[in-house]
Amino acid sequence: MKDIEAIASEIVAREGGFVNDPDDPGGATKYGVTIGTLQRLGMDLDGDGRVGVSDVQRLDRATAVRIFIEHYFHRPRIAALPQALQASVFDMYVNAGSNAVRILQRLLVQMGETVAVDGVIGPQTIAAAERAAVRAPDHLADAYGIARRNYYYALADARPASRKYARRRDGGKGGWIVRAEEFIAPRFHLSEAQHRARVAAWG
Repeated sequence: MKDIEAIASEIVAREGGFVNDPDDPGGATKYGVTIGTLQRLGMDLDGDGRVGVSDVQRLDRATAVRIFIEHYFHRPRIAALPQALQASVFDMYVNAGSNAVRILQRLLVQMGETVAVDGVIGPQTIAAAERAAVRAPDHLADAYGIARRNYYYALADARPASRKYARRRDGGKGGWIVRAEEFIAPRFHLSEAQHRARVAAWG
């Protein structure tokens, strides 16, 4: 696996620059760091005494990388998971917070493990993930990536405003789906026809 700083830098590049999309519940975001995250961390980058949109705009890449490594990798204990899972769970944690862990926990339950689906990486989840990695060393990362992809589709099923993140205007795979498939072996990628069939009900 690449070192964690390289993975965090790739996440920053994948997330892109400043956006303030009204359809994004996260609000103003730059390099994947939301205004809520800056407020929670008290990062008043422009020195005006409050954390607002201008602070998001001032955020630089290096600071975003540091935020991700400390608060989205080390703090949630992703480093304690089997190495095969770390990059994908880390990337998903940046994108979806503790839901990244819940996706893993649900997958582990489906694999026959007894684990609470609480979004927290504790001893139970770590042990279950290690057992799953021993039983399915060549498939666990793909299984998690596929579960991510299914999560994105389900989110867009339930929230029409989010469908533009899962399906491009021309009907092809949107950013969410492409992102999930970056962590899935090519043989498990959906074809364009399969993707279009999956989203056909969206109209």
